[in-house]
Amino acid sequence: MSRLLHVRSGPYAPPAPARELTAVSADGARLHVEVHGPDGAPPVVLIHGWTCSTAFWAAQIRALAAGHRVIAYDQRGHGRSPVSRSCTTDTLADDLEAVLAATLAPGEKAVLAGHSMGGMTILAAATRPRLRAHAAAVLLCSTGSSQLVAAATVVPLRPGRLRTWLTRRILGSRAPLGPVTPLARRILKYGTMGAGSGPHMVEACARIVHACPRAVRHTWSRVLEVLDLDHAVRELSVPAEVVVGTHDRLTPPVHARALAAALPHAAGLTELPGVGHMTPVEAPEPVTEKIRQLVTTYAKVREGA
Repeated sequence: MSRLLHVRSGPYAPPAPARELTAVSADGARLHVEVHGPDGAPPVVLIHGWTCSTAFWAAQIRALAAGHRVIAYDQRGHGRSPVSRSCTTDTLADDLEAVLAATLAPGEKAVLAGHSMGGMTILAAATRPRLRAHAAAVLLCSTGSSQLVAAATVVPLRPGRLRTWLTRRILGSRAPLGPVTPLARRILKYGTMGAGSGPHMVEACARIVHACPRAVRHTWSRVLEVLDLDHAVRELSVPAEVVVGTHDRLTPPVHARALAAALPHAAGLTELPGVGHMTPVEAPEPVTEKIRQLVTTYAKVREGA
């Protein structure tokens, strides 16, 4: 599992959860789960992306927990969830189902928000019984369903075989990231964030990403390299809103537009000007407000709560 490394103060410092639990996935993998906010409040499930952890959602948790029951979990190998030998889109779906089963009452509906690989997790689970039973609506944030390496613009070259090859080598690198240095911050900001991102945003993201073990980073990069969930987009049977930054180099807006066009129940597409890939950190208020709106529009408070 990851070293616990995140900022200790400010809006991106993770708040203390009301309770913690372990969800056990279909193959026995154990997942660290946090619950914030009052029991009985409308539930929101937050699913982080590649190389991140529950700490990535700190701003949303802090803003939503007063009036929502916010559930966040660490993907296998990330944060406090132990490394697993099995890393596939099916295990992503298994893990999400396990978390929903462990935290939601029968018939209880939640808004699910997934960032990057977290959005892909929702798509991977599109046909799963527990997702269909528990999802009221979803937010797909800075994500895509296929052709991730070919469409990425991290390497400033024209689209083609050379750019794809270089991108694959960079994203799939086994090299350790090392300590968070000024150079490391500049590299991470270039690759994952918009030019206007403040130093406190870059610092928060760098600490989270650098905490991810290199073996975990590499293993999941191989899964993302061959990702093909285009079929799953058409199977997502709940309202889905899509958000992307216009300067996202990892999952550029072409992905968001394709998702919005293919979703059976598209609830809207928002392109955030100047924002990069780390939308929940770079644009915390707009992302939080999208989640609130989905709760207000599609979710109901559990009877008897």
